[in-house]
Amino acid sequence: MNALYQILPIIIYILVAILLVVLIILGIKLIGTINKTNEVLDDLEQKSKSLNGVFDTIDNITDTISVMSDRLVEGVASLIGKALSFKKKKKKKVEEEEEYE
Repeated sequence: MNALYQILPIIIYILVAILLVVLIILGIKLIGTINKTNEVLDDLEQKSKSLNGVFDTIDNITDTISVMSDRLVEGVASLIGKALSFKKKKKKKVEEEEEYE
């Protein structure tokens, strides 16, 4: 029994040392993985910055198309409104002429 009290702490110290070595190895691998991830993110950021000009151009084109389509719709609506008001005026004139006759 006395030998068990002497051997058990030695076994625990050995297991703790092994656990510490494993954790150090995992930490080193984790640091390597984080560094690779940072490199990939830096590359991705650089590539996305190079595409900003393309996206700005597309944004400007869509804004221009939107303005042109809005003006076209306003013009068509104005023409339709004028045509309808012209018909109403013509109809009123015909009704007024019929009243006078």
